[in-house]
Amino acid sequence: MNKKNIAIVYGGDSSEIVVSRNSAKGVKSFIDSTKYNSFPVLITRNKWVAEIDGQEYPICKDDFSFTLKEKKISFDCAYVTIHGTPGEDGKLQGYFDIIGMPYTTCGVLPASLTFNKFVCNSYLKGFGLKVADSVLVRKGNDFDAEQIVQKLGLPCFVKPNAGGSSFGISKAKTIAEIEPAVHKAFEESDEVIIEQFVQGNEFTCGLYKTRGGETIFPITEVISANEFFDFEAKYTPSKVQEITPARLPEETTERIKKITSMIYDILDCKGLVRVDYILSGNNIFLLEVNTVPGMTPTSFIPQQIAAAGLDIKAVFTDIIESSIGE
Repeated sequence: MNKKNIAIVYGGDSSEIVVSRNSAKGVKSFIDSTKYNSFPVLITRNKWVAEIDGQEYPICKDDFSFTLKEKKISFDCAYVTIHGTPGEDGKLQGYFDIIGMPYTTCGVLPASLTFNKFVCNSYLKGFGLKVADSVLVRKGNDFDAEQIVQKLGLPCFVKPNAGGSSFGISKAKTIAEIEPAVHKAFEESDEVIIEQFVQGNEFTCGLYKTRGGETIFPITEVISANEFFDFEAKYTPSKVQEITPARLPEETTERIKKITSMIYDILDCKGLVRVDYILSGNNIFLLEVNTVPGMTPTSFIPQQIAAAGLDIKAVFTDIIESSIGE
């Protein structure tokens, strides 16, 4: 049996490249090596290369192939694990669509929509989902901190509108803290979202759907030792407690799962997706939709797959095969 060739595409052009590199290592360990040959492929603004035994082999952008020992290697599917641009915002998906390369994430529109938190949350609000009130500030435009506080109250969260991994996020407790927080967020994105603070606990739910049906994983409860789930808390085990399955009443668990499944369908998602929420009293507030969630062994999705009693290699095989078969 000839093994299929899978590109594990990582890298990107944002601060999240460090997370993407770790996700690529995780994905390589999760792909069934008896069925597939997997090759890490680094994509940045300056280079596209396949990495084998410490050597780099340039990718031909005409058809996303490379040459190894005078033999052309083509890919059957790209497993995209770039967090941030160009893998999470639809740009890379557009390129793959043009050359006819199957890939594991959602398409151009859902990727670009979910990457823009303000637009995505405003769009989903139209379907009856609860989202925190927010204000969008674009680089180069003036903003009035007092007016923002009048609308959203204090404290409020200031974060890059595009991006993930909690880079550039601040919790502003006074009017004076808003302006420096906005400038910090501008280091990660040309747009900044300032969001009303919603008191509550954070939960996250992963899922994927194929023609064979849907698989919704157990929900994870996130308890940060820091004031909020920032970059340090996200990647420092001593700073966060992650409980899977979450300690929730069955009725609340089912509501979150139902909402997560609905969001997946509304946005026309594909592959593994994770949706983050704040539970405030009995109200479920959407935080954000992650279409390229982290894939390190300690990331939420691998945790949830394990808690569900599923074989992670079987899950990845299902996703890869359904992507190739579309």
